[in-house]
Amino acid sequence: MNSLFTDILKGNYGNRPAVWYMRQAGRVLPAYQELRQSYTFAQLMADAQLAAQVTMMPVADLDVDAAIVFSDILTVPVAMGMQLEWTEHGPQFTTPLSAYNNPLQHLCPNYSHFSATCKALSIASAMQQVPVIGFCGAPLTTLCYMLQGNSAKHDFPDAKRYFITHRSQTVQLINAITEVSIAYARQQIASGASAFQLFETHAGIVPADEYATFFLPSVERIAQAVRECGVPFIFFPKGIGTGLSLITPDVCDYVSIDWQTPLSVARQIVHHSVGLQGNIDPMLLFAPQEMMIKVMEEKYKPFFRHNKNWIINLGHGVLANTPIENLRYLTRWIKQTEWS
Repeated sequence: MNSLFTDILKGNYGNRPAVWYMRQAGRVLPAYQELRQSYTFAQLMADAQLAAQVTMMPVADLDVDAAIVFSDILTVPVAMGMQLEWTEHGPQFTTPLSAYNNPLQHLCPNYSHFSATCKALSIASAMQQVPVIGFCGAPLTTLCYMLQGNSAKHDFPDAKRYFITHRSQTVQLINAITEVSIAYARQQIASGASAFQLFETHAGIVPADEYATFFLPSVERIAQAVRECGVPFIFFPKGIGTGLSLITPDVCDYVSIDWQTPLSVARQIVHHSVGLQGNIDPMLLFAPQEMMIKVMEEKYKPFFRHNKNWIINLGHGVLANTPIENLRYLTRWIKQTEWS
């Protein structure tokens, strides 16, 4: 559907930036917290009607310009045959791939596992309220979870060790994840996704040159598959730092910038034809409202005057316990302020 969000992605800029927030569908929303009294996270994802309902909650509650389908980046590993348990300490794979001598033998892709997410996306997009974004995890991040088994150690030491000691198997696993991710992306687009975002949450755990050699080609393959379906492609390489110089039009249409890299610096590093998204520190949403707006006035409004190809978002997802009134206030200010 046409909207300010999709117009900006396609190069048709408006009088203000579009706004949505990563991890907006859940956590801090009162309606979501109420649902969680009756359903687990896994149950919500598995029920297409409920997942569609959660997907659209931020539109009603926050008045954002885009929704993102309610799902999880570990959907791809599960579709590849891995057994996942949701524990009090986060997701846990029963047997990490690093435990096997030949992990590829233990993977058996089943694309029907994507049906609930795709049906939820179809239901949400049919409402024609705002564009709905599809997504999945990028190969490095996905492989880190598959090899490590969980996210208890955020630097994924077992996965990084595997990258070094099992080069050929790593390349094979990257290719396998990429193929399944492409199939998943195509299914989401066929279900109504107006844009697609690839989440490389842990781009910074390997050196930038290693990322360019082993992982970036897979990102480009996923980008090509998405664009062949006529949908804009957004890439979020959190923590990549100066590796932003690798981001060219072959990689994505828009790149989401984390909060560690100043937006003005990112604009100098990233190829001029690639638009930017994000960068707001999620912790800013805990500040007094006048401080939030002061930062927006002094830092982001001047940036927009010279860079219309920018979409407002956070430098990562909405944090737990973020004051909902601050999210509402910021969104309302973004829509009502004079940006020119």
